[in-house]
Amino acid sequence: MGKKLFIKTFGCQMNVYDSARMTDALASSGYAPTASVDDADMVVLNTCHIREKAAEKVYSELGRLRQMQEERLRADGSRVLIAVAGCVAQAEGEEIVSRAPYVDIVLGPQTYHRLPELVAEALQEDGRPLIDIDFPAEDKFDHLPEEAAPQGVSAFLTIQEGCDRFCTFCVVPYTRGSEQSRPVEAVLAEARRLVAAGSREITLLGQNVNAYHGEGPDGRDWGLGRLIRAVAEIDGLYRIRYTTSHPRDMDDELIRAHRDVDSLMPFLHLPVQSGSDKILAAMNRRHTADDYRRLVDCLREARPNLALSSDFIVGFPGEADEDFAATLRLVNDIGYSQAFSFKYSPRPGTPASSTAEQVPEDVKRDRLESLQQLLRAHQETFNQTQAGQVLPVLIEGEGREAGQLVGRSPYLQPVHFSAPIHRIGQIADVAISEVLTNSLRGEVVIPRTGSDGPSELRVGI
Repeated sequence: MGKKLFIKTFGCQMNVYDSARMTDALASSGYAPTASVDDADMVVLNTCHIREKAAEKVYSELGRLRQMQEERLRADGSRVLIAVAGCVAQAEGEEIVSRAPYVDIVLGPQTYHRLPELVAEALQEDGRPLIDIDFPAEDKFDHLPEEAAPQGVSAFLTIQEGCDRFCTFCVVPYTRGSEQSRPVEAVLAEARRLVAAGSREITLLGQNVNAYHGEGPDGRDWGLGRLIRAVAEIDGLYRIRYTTSHPRDMDDELIRAHRDVDSLMPFLHLPVQSGSDKILAAMNRRHTADDYRRLVDCLREARPNLALSSDFIVGFPGEADEDFAATLRLVNDIGYSQAFSFKYSPRPGTPASSTAEQVPEDVKRDRLESLQQLLRAHQETFNQTQAGQVLPVLIEGEGREAGQLVGRSPYLQPVHFSAPIHRIGQIADVAISEVLTNSLRGEVVIPRTGSDGPSELRVGI
């Protein structure tokens, strides 16, 4: 009987991708994924260190796993391995084994290709935790198996890791390391495998993905714009997305790709963090609010139907009322279809964490509430513009109701409608009839030709 693996993923899409690749790596050791932690012979927590609460959730989860580990040992004498991977592991490896000595393996995001050998070693050890949080010289992607479990209709593909921007609030350069880009041929080969396995949409991932500079088949560095054009040539791939981006790395070639490549979706996550030049400088963002506005103008000139998402931090050290007001002005100037917003959370080891001008928690809370109210209004306004429109929807799977399918619009909105199950993986034209809080509902449109020429037939709801 095979062994069961349960992975709980915290944080970003890159962690989702990493968890899938950990599953692939452990398949050679006889582990198959399970949806139930209670059935698992090994549990991996793939962690995020961006915000304080995310890290504390890991320790809470470890406490619950310890109880399960002890109960399984008493019940049938079996041993459940516990591993902590990802950015919390990288930043707090020694702290983890100090606070949770029952953890068997701690490994960083650059060493998870070593999981099979670490598991073999852990099974031979008598309770001594194994810690592997180096930044190895070898590229982990060269050591991961080419064979990968299908990701589904929509898939993630990491093309770049690390960041050289050193924003003063961010731990990524310390937990993921400096910027590294995968070679073009390696990216294309993995993309082709994903499409062959049934993926019809690929999201290219990186901590700073538009800083991509992978070696091309011509021996020269390719930027993200050129890579997107090559990915778009893969037969059977309908859609391309990428995340997450830095405004300073949005070059002309990438902007032209938004203009020219139809399969590159008209939706861009472009974090700005603040609308105040003073705060942007304190964050080491190296752009002003007007730089960002001009960049958005260029992008919308290239792709008029482009919708934007962003990240915002409120209560950054030194943020005054006028700085927060500048952020609200920027939101109103740009108009976002969706966004993510957070209170500033000091991360140990980052420059901003030692700044004396920390903003009181109640002020941060009030500002976040005001910002989120404004962002929700913008999102609702954008969603309402979709009512009555016919949107191409990539069908990803079954919905909650009988006969219902769910897919994504070009703008990443979930869309629910009735259609046969064999349509999963296809693109359907859907007439939007209802706008809900977090999704859209509509009817599939089937073209038909009559004596008066082409018209539309709407089927289902």
